[in-house]
Amino acid sequence: MPKLRQELDSDERNFGSGWISGFLALALAILGFGTVLCFCFPELLTVADAREAYASNLSVIRAALLLVLIAAFCLGIVSTALRKNRILGFTALALVLAASLMGGHHATARSSVESPVFLGLDFFLLNLILLGAVFIPIERLFKKNDQAILRYEWREDLLYFLISTLFVQTLSYISLNPSLALVSATAGIDNVRAALASQPYWLQFFEIMFLTDLVQYWFHRTFHKIPWLWKFHAVHHSAQAMDWLAGSRMHLFEVIMLRAFTTLPMYVLGFAEAPLYAYIFFVYLMSVFIHANLRLPLGWLQYVIATPRFHHWHHGLEEEAIDVNFAIHFPIIDMAFGTFHMPGDRWPEGYGVGGHPVPKGFFRQFLYPFRKDKPTGPESVDQQA
Repeated sequence: MPKLRQELDSDERNFGSGWISGFLALALAILGFGTVLCFCFPELLTVADAREAYASNLSVIRAALLLVLIAAFCLGIVSTALRKNRILGFTALALVLAASLMGGHHATARSSVESPVFLGLDFFLLNLILLGAVFIPIERLFKKNDQAILRYEWREDLLYFLISTLFVQTLSYISLNPSLALVSATAGIDNVRAALASQPYWLQFFEIMFLTDLVQYWFHRTFHKIPWLWKFHAVHHSAQAMDWLAGSRMHLFEVIMLRAFTTLPMYVLGFAEAPLYAYIFFVYLMSVFIHANLRLPLGWLQYVIATPRFHHWHHGLEEEAIDVNFAIHFPIIDMAFGTFHMPGDRWPEGYGVGGHPVPKGFFRQFLYPFRKDKPTGPESVDQQA
């Protein structure tokens, strides 16, 4: 494994070196192997609500899986032929072989056990494919910083991405399940709920977007101001490189609290499911977008809706970037409360937490807020980012 990590981070990545074909082979092999696992253990590894959609498109999925495995095999052969260190190609070929032995594109369920608990491996694979396919090319075309796709600490952020999607059921249950109890306890506002739910969906979507951003603004600002909460949020700010994957770096405690304080009230207020689910999908994409390594000529629009430059200043290392741009959607909220900062056409020169006190690695970062040393609050560091 250390040798594989070293090869993934190798500086010898030029065309014809075998690294590009090896990396693509490994990525496709992991995708193929993961998909075969989902076929073999659907009750344990796939999101329950998506299984019906998979069943209705089974032939298409199997055909795509076959193409993925063939492509991974061919690219793995190319990489082993071109590269002196053949670990990328050999690892990809080994995964293709393992997937084939498990049934390949003909794989079927190996267990009839029905479980109410599942891991969202399919959710992880689909999100990684879709977001990567969209944002990686866009970041190459409109990049702000000239950084590699596999930039500094990419593995840590990919692990955050993996865990947040694998445990999507658990995180949703912990953060949203209390809404059922609150709805039953607030039966007195059923008329308000009915009125809100009867509005046009587009209006409900905008209302959810604005109200959630207003609540999130103060939630976010509180995590910056209270030292023991800041240690949880500092994990998110510890990213020293910004791209589409950087937004995934969030402590699980903060993820649960953020969902509870933002999405849960929208359930309780009675907004219809369609605009609410549409907003959840939208805010997910928005979070990816504002962290992306993108320099876009958006002009006046950047003062209306949050953009990468707006949010990058929130992560900046400079002193002028302390406690600014807390909103996720509407910069006008920061303007109203005096925390808006968009100086000319400038961007921050660096990212992270001043002094970089947050340790490296997912598990050490998970334990970081619980350490008994003196909390590092925003006011006691050079820059909270």
